Amino acid sequence: MNNADICILIPTLNEAATIGELIKDFKKEGFYNILVIDGNSRDGTAQIAKAEGARVVLQTRKGKGQAMIQAFELIESPYIIMVDGDGTYLAKEAPSLLEPVLEGKADHVIGNRLEKYSPGAFTRLNLIGNHLINKLFNIVYSVQLKDILSGYRAFTLESIRELELNKTGFEIETEISVECILKKQRVEEIPITYLPRSKKGETKLNPVKDGIRIGSTIYRLAKVYNPMFYFGIIGLLFIFAGLFTGIFVVSEWFHGITRIPLSILTALFIIFGLQMFIFGILSDLVVTLHRQTVSLIQEKNKQRK
Repeated sequence: MNNADICILIPTLNEAATIGELIKDFKKEGFYNILVIDGNSRDGTAQIAKAEGARVVLQTRKGKGQAMIQAFELIESPYIIMVDGDGTYLAKEAPSLLEPVLEGKADHVIGNRLEKYSPGAFTRLNLIGNHLINKLFNIVYSVQLKDILSGYRAFTLESIRELELNKTGFEIETEISVECILKKQRVEEIPITYLPRSKKGETKLNPVKDGIRIGSTIYRLAKVYNPMFYFGIIGLLFIFAGLFTGIFVVSEWFHGITRIPLSILTALFIIFGLQMFIFGILSDLVVTLHRQTVSLIQEKNKQRK
C-alpha cells in the first residue's frame, strides 16, 4: 500500500479562502490523490483546487450529502479520507485517522473534535447542540460515540460500498454513522484538533435549523434499528395528551359538568398510545429475528469460504 491508494475527498462550497492551502498541506503529507467535489461555488473554489493539482468534479445537485453520494460512486481507491474544505482540520493528522483502517482494526474511523478543539472553534450553541445530538444518538443506537457529526473521517472503499445513503444535506454524517452501525462495521474514534473557521469563509450551517434536521434524522432512522424507541416516543406523546385532556375531563366532572366529546378523545389518545407501544414491541421482535437470521447466514457463508 502507498499513498496513491488513498483518496482525499474534499466536499466544497465557496471555500476559496482555505481550499488552496488545504490541498498544499495534504501534498506536504504525501497525499496527491485528491478529489474535490464542488457544489458549483461562486468564488472560484473549483479553479483554485484545479490549479493546485486536485481532481475537481462539479455536483449535479445541491447539498453536502448529495456531494458525498456522488463522490463515493466515482472513487476507486481502496482507502478514503473525507475532510471538510473549510480549513478547520489538519492534514498532518490524516495518518492517525488512517492507522486503524490500514491495520485492519476498523472499517470506519471518526475524528473526534470535542476533545481537542481550539478556542473559538465552537460557539456555545454549537457545542451544546453537538453534545445533545451525540447523547441522543448513543441512547437510540446503544453505542458510545462522542462525535458523530465530525467532517474528518477515514474508511475503506469496501465499507462505503456497503452503506445505503439517501440524505442530501448536513445529515449525511449522521446517516453514515447510522449505516455503519446497521451494517455492523467496526467504528473507532481518534481525537483530532479542530480549528476555528477562517474569517474569510462563510458558514453554511444553521445551528438551529440543521440541528433539528439532524435530530429528526436520528429519530427517523431509529425505525429500522430501535423500533421500540421510535414507536415508544409516539406512544408517550399520545398518552400524555390523553392524560392532559383526562385531567380536565375529571376536573369538570367533579364540578358537575360532563364532557362527552372530550372524554371520547381522551380514550382515543390513550388507546392509540398503547397501540404504539404494542407496535414497538412487535417491531422490535421482528428486527431481532431479522438480525439473528442475517447473523446465521453470514456465519454459514464464512464457513463455506
